[in-house]
Amino acid sequence: MLIGLVAFGVVDYLRLPSVTTLKELAKTRPKTTALMELRKEEAAAQGKKYAVHSSWIALRDISEHLVHAVITTEDGGFFQHDGVDWEELKLAVQHDLEEGEAPRGASTITQQLAKNLFLNPSRSPLRKLREMVIAHRLEDALSKSRILELYLNLIEWGPGVYGCELAAQNAFGKSASELTREEAAALAAVIASPLKHRANNAADRFVTRRTAMILVRMEGRGW
Repeated sequence: MLIGLVAFGVVDYLRLPSVTTLKELAKTRPKTTALMELRKEEAAAQGKKYAVHSSWIALRDISEHLVHAVITTEDGGFFQHDGVDWEELKLAVQHDLEEGEAPRGASTITQQLAKNLFLNPSRSPLRKLREMVIAHRLEDALSKSRILELYLNLIEWGPGVYGCELAAQNAFGKSASELTREEAAALAAVIASPLKHRANNAADRFVTRRTAMILVRMEGRGW
């Protein structure tokens, strides 16, 4: 039994994208992601059509306010860790155990990118391990700036909406390069639940409270 589990783990590990494969992301833009394909399957199961809408923008052209807001809310230690923030992970697991919840852990930006690109969104321990392995390989294969660029251009920001450029246009009628500090914080506020909330919905208390919190934290970091 144990040998079988070890063998399964080794085979599963070898099936994950290699550093060599991931290096291709340094110069190519993924045409689709695991999350996009999942959304298409979910829509098809309901007899609905699903279209992916996105517009790529280079990291150098993205408002630094949005870059700062996203790092502040999603991964404060982005430039210090190697794909997994072990200290944040330990704190998150401790909190979940104290609250009587199943341990989920804190995903870094790199882990979120790994999940979006290659994995399903389940919370199983095996999926989490795969995510961590791929995150380490992404950090070995790509620069921090490229990881951030991929993340900002590929994450879900609404039904069928992927990437910050289209998200900014939909929410505020402007490019992601032109976002103000407040608009950037509002966009970052909905990353956690993009199918439920809209960055430009001033009546949504979740968005307004989270936006205010992000702005305070940005100020605390000198942003």
